[in-house]
Amino acid sequence: MDTCVFSNRASTHTSVMFESRIHRMPRPQEVARMTTDELRDAFLIPEIQQPGVLSGFFTDLDRFVIASAMPEDSPLELPNFKETGRAFFLERRELGAINTGGPGEVTVDGKRFPVESLGCIYVGMGSQNVTFASKDAENQAKFFILSCPAHAAHPTTTATRDEATLVALGSQTTANQRVIRQYIHENGIQSCQLVMGFTELAEGSVWNTFPPHTHNRRSEVYHYFDMDDRVLAHFMGEPTATRHLFLKSGDTVLSPPWSIHSGCGQGSYKFIWGMAGENQVFTDMDAIVPTDLR
Repeated sequence: MDTCVFSNRASTHTSVMFESRIHRMPRPQEVARMTTDELRDAFLIPEIQQPGVLSGFFTDLDRFVIASAMPEDSPLELPNFKETGRAFFLERRELGAINTGGPGEVTVDGKRFPVESLGCIYVGMGSQNVTFASKDAENQAKFFILSCPAHAAHPTTTATRDEATLVALGSQTTANQRVIRQYIHENGIQSCQLVMGFTELAEGSVWNTFPPHTHNRRSEVYHYFDMDDRVLAHFMGEPTATRHLFLKSGDTVLSPPWSIHSGCGQGSYKFIWGMAGENQVFTDMDAIVPTDLR
């Protein structure tokens, strides 16, 4: 994909790389006819984490921005872009970030917030100056960032891995035993519409989100990590016309409301999920009977 490197603010320590085009979603009837390369171009965002760089993509999927910040010795500042149409990035947006690396720190309008490994931060609408930093340049923080439009302001809030709401699902018998850690949700960190957390599969389990489902009230983003050199098959598409993508650790998949989103890997792994739309109820989904899949 073509990318461009630019920064809208005078800064000696910010390197910014955002895709030069908006990532646009095809219709379901188009997906059924797409080649492998076309599917990957439309729905897959390959590894975007780069040392010392804040990088990302604008999409038309509920106006999601998918980004990553991997600070080294100096903080990385979140700039504004013309695509927001506002005076600053979070003027009418909210942001969530989960740290998959070493201990980090996020500064919001002069106030510092520690974000430990596998911890989360929510930054509310109206926040003007946001920077991401690593506490140890030898053990860099890796922030996976999601941002969507907002119409109400909520306070900046953090949560550690142990403070997340835990939901245990699946079993070893069906190879899908997993723990969901919910951070930004209706009973946790409050937001306008963003919902975010991560899922961790138990040793010996390989299936996630199976049986699959759709939810027409909101779209979703999956960011797979902690896979080492293993690969994973991510299943997508309408339930009666499924497709698949083979992914590596650090890859991100866009999932429209009409698409299933399920995966099966060579071993256990973790993935960050984020949703945006009309409804924050985590259990509001349309279940698919596995024997109905095609």
